[in-house]
Amino acid sequence: MKYLDEYRDPQLARRLLNELRAAATRPWRIMEVCGGQTHTLLRQGIDELLPAGIRMIHGPGCPVCVTPLETLDRAMAIAVRPEVVFTSFGDMLRVPGSQTDLLSLRARGADVRVVYSPMDAVRLATVHPEHHVVFLAVGFETTAPANAMAVLHAARLGLTNFTVLASHVLVPPAMTALLDDPDCEVQAFLAAGHVCAVMGWQEYEPIAAGYRVPIVVTGFEPLDLLEGVLMAVHQLEDGRHTVENQYVRAVQRSGNTAAQDAVRRVFRVVDRAWRGIGRLPRSGLELAEEYARFDAARRFEVADLHPAEDAECIAGAILTGARLPTDCTAYGTRCTPRHPLGAPMVSTEGTCAAFHAAGRTRQPGETREAR
Repeated sequence: MKYLDEYRDPQLARRLLNELRAAATRPWRIMEVCGGQTHTLLRQGIDELLPAGIRMIHGPGCPVCVTPLETLDRAMAIAVRPEVVFTSFGDMLRVPGSQTDLLSLRARGADVRVVYSPMDAVRLATVHPEHHVVFLAVGFETTAPANAMAVLHAARLGLTNFTVLASHVLVPPAMTALLDDPDCEVQAFLAAGHVCAVMGWQEYEPIAAGYRVPIVVTGFEPLDLLEGVLMAVHQLEDGRHTVENQYVRAVQRSGNTAAQDAVRRVFRVVDRAWRGIGRLPRSGLELAEEYARFDAARRFEVADLHPAEDAECIAGAILTGARLPTDCTAYGTRCTPRHPLGAPMVSTEGTCAAFHAAGRTRQPGETREAR
């Protein structure tokens, strides 16, 4: 397919791999931030084709995976109310809360519906004034503009039966939290191209300079990732630490300023809990006071729910790159895509789901360092 196959050309892939082998003179550890990039790396076997010593560390950039358990339990507490039509993207329905999931609630009679845009939820609210429509607004900076526009549209319509349960998270604070960890092994980052298409890369420049770590804005196709790794390795070998843009066909330094303006108007930056990781300062978005009337957590008084994580699931260590899914004793047995124990096995961008789909298993005698 034109405009897609050109980024999967096997001859170009071999050329990039040969360049990588020539460029890398020592071991390097590079984290791809986005779960979509993780799936491409594993599905295409790119991580196994890289030169010996170049190890990819899978990062926390799966929005479904990092949505905190408290948000899910709040969602389910709202969804069971008889007056509520609860809407969400489909990838959130099977994510387990502390007791159940949204799909199970729907099977038991809750009015839980899959939508393809937050505007679909606004339209539901306009045609069903007898119901209160709630939209589960999660994700990184990528989805925040559309959710902001839905709130602005609902405000223009004067809707009183529409709210959002917002749980947005931000990438840069997660990166700095990882780098502040004394056990951090990350020496360079592949930044998520779709996040940077919205936000640009200016906010990554202080991270690259302050932590002396190369950051390469990278796309999602095989050649994107191979070129991103090569650009990161060149920086590492040269002792440089700056932000470079591999994803030139989609990303500009300033990003999409109109989208940024909508987000700044509707949301404010707050401390946010990340599932399995904990609370990170100034790492999330919640509705600004001007739009607090659209806050479902306030409307239904569920803000005080704070459930405990499952002790067996090592999602936090997986999301920070400290462990691999195959290190988990439940991986592939008690935790599978059909019966997930944690969110990384549910999401289409989750590292555990990526490993499982690629048929990755722990080999006898294998160590973390050998991967």
